[in-house]
Amino acid sequence: MHTSASSDQRIVEAAAVLHDGAAVTGWAALHWQRARWFSGFGNDGVSSLDVPVVTKRFIRAQAGVEVSQEFLGPGDTEWVDRIVITRSVRSVAFVARRSRTLVEAVTAIDMAAYSDLVSLAELELYVDGLGPITGVGRLRDALALADENAWSPTEVTMRLVWLGEDHARPLTNVPIFDEAGRHVATVDLLDPEAGVAGEYEGGVHLVGSRRAHDVAREGVLLRHGLQVVTMVASDLIEPSEFCRRLRDAYRRAGEHRIAAPGRRSWTIEPPAWWQPTLTVDQRRTLSAADRERLLAHRRAS
Repeated sequence: MHTSASSDQRIVEAAAVLHDGAAVTGWAALHWQRARWFSGFGNDGVSSLDVPVVTKRFIRAQAGVEVSQEFLGPGDTEWVDRIVITRSVRSVAFVARRSRTLVEAVTAIDMAAYSDLVSLAELELYVDGLGPITGVGRLRDALALADENAWSPTEVTMRLVWLGEDHARPLTNVPIFDEAGRHVATVDLLDPEAGVAGEYEGGVHLVGSRRAHDVAREGVLLRHGLQVVTMVASDLIEPSEFCRRLRDAYRRAGEHRIAAPGRRSWTIEPPAWWQPTLTVDQRRTLSAADRERLLAHRRAS
């Protein structure tokens, strides 16, 4: 099992050999700012990623460091805890531009937004100023699919699979209320027009009280007429069965709406007392106490 300290140490060692006009970038810059989902390790959780650095002039490559020669403007870098890093919008753009797949690029943007390091509006403004740089096409494609309220990489994959089935773009982690304004549930994905909800169940969801809670919550959603489709770990590798279940959920939702038109007992319109946290801007305004109170549950994702 890897630790945060091991990635921190690799970043410090890479930064120690940088000259003026160079900076740590990519996943390492985001990790240095305590972005949760940028661990510095591969998908296997074991293999270390090279620390990416960007420099305007040549520096000798060394083991464990990825050197990129790109232009650095005066506003592209900042000092954070004694290390020069590229600012967040440039760091996440670097990751997305150099991602192997579109899914990885979208995930990088979504998970940087999860930690409130960059908003989609900030990234759009940055992208508009880019020229024909390596990977800019992938970055633009990823930005069009990105979302500020995904809570985990698996949710991003589920959303993109969902979109690949040519359904409406689902909302992410949107709270659902009953007619009295009581919070019913917050689901991973929701097509509010069709009444279809999507949930990802990882290993933590399959045992003990968490599993009992999930089953009970699904029952509540069904009683409100919402059709629930669940993605599990194997669907991340081969999503065909999830896609079949998703089509079935849409079919059931269509039948339910025909059978009971105008009798929807839920809404996504929040009551006056609800504190929204759907966007980066909304979350950035929260006090430290409110962040802990309103956002701590996301860590269970």
